[in-house]
Amino acid sequence: MMIRFPLLVLVLLISTVRYRMAKAETSLESGNGYTLDSVREALVRQEDTIVFCLIERAKFPINSHTYDESYSKIPDFCGSLVDFVVKDTEAVQAKAGRYENPEENPFFPENLPPSIVPAYPFTQILHPGASSININKSIWKMYFHELLPLFVTSGDDGNYAQTAASDLSLLQAISRRIHYGKFVAEVKFRESPQDYEPLIRAKDREALMKLLTFESVEEMVIKRVEKKAMMFGRQISLNSVDDNNGNHKFDPSVASRLYQKWVIPLTKEVQVEYLLRRLD
Repeated sequence: MMIRFPLLVLVLLISTVRYRMAKAETSLESGNGYTLDSVREALVRQEDTIVFCLIERAKFPINSHTYDESYSKIPDFCGSLVDFVVKDTEAVQAKAGRYENPEENPFFPENLPPSIVPAYPFTQILHPGASSININKSIWKMYFHELLPLFVTSGDDGNYAQTAASDLSLLQAISRRIHYGKFVAEVKFRESPQDYEPLIRAKDREALMKLLTFESVEEMVIKRVEKKAMMFGRQISLNSVDDNNGNHKFDPSVASRLYQKWVIPLTKEVQVEYLLRRLD
């Protein structure tokens, strides 16, 4: 019984994390209010989602046919299998109302169908100009050209549809985290409008970026994400009393690099773009 304890703990931990993530996100979306503390808590929970999605994508090798337009040859469709999966999934999710939520941003917003379900009264905290901010094209390019080669193995196991689906889950998690910068910027602006208004009127991007940057906080986030990747991605062995053996489902440093090189800088880019529209 004792040797099964670490596995049971991990299962319970994952279940608890997922439950708390879902419950807290529902609380935010139901209009209980956005504060600096609630926004920070949401960002911390999104770290968990991103790490779990990294683990899921690392299960598959690169499976290059997923991204090869000449391989898929889907009737009446021009693009790769991952293009097809993302576009069709977003269309279905749009009909189900996903993009009525201001926290969500599609990768292919062109010609998305309208929602066909009853509208939910999401809290409208953001300035209307927020809807024009969508940097998913940059996220898409970064993901496939820079991030993916860092943590997936070479090879082909034929699971192209599953690979594309795991790509989409990770892309959406990263996009949600980066575009959450709109909410961060709005809450910070409301707390200290006197600090932001002169810089916004002057269109001073550099000064706004400096005002938004807290290097000590960023370093703490980067370290925490890597530690989560180490914990959540640990390989559990029933024959070992000590499971802290450095055997992981993917390199934990990839998570910290993702945040350091892309997530944090792009989030601040979104914040600056939002603030520049805030007084329009």
